Amino acid sequence: MGWRVKYSGQKRTLIDGPFTEAKELIAGYTIIQVKSREEAIEWARRFPNPKGEDENAEIEVRQLKELKDFGPSEAITRFRDIGVGPK
Repeated sequence: MGWRVKYSGQKRTLIDGPFTEAKELIAGYTIIQVKSREEAIEWARRFPNPKGEDENAEIEVRQLKELKDFGPSEAITRFRDIGVGPK
């Protein structure tokens, strides 16, 4: 459910996932709250190049899910029973 924004100088290219396991980890994250995937893509395209505008780089965007986003299941019921997430 994620995507990457690839920076090539001033150009930005959107690459849809899913992706294989990452071999490298670059620290840092930003959390934004949006109403749709399209709005998140719009924000991601405007995000500044983390290495500087003349450098090549990539950022990965992933959806953060909340307990309410999952359907009914025994595991979700157990989480709600211990007070995690909305009732």
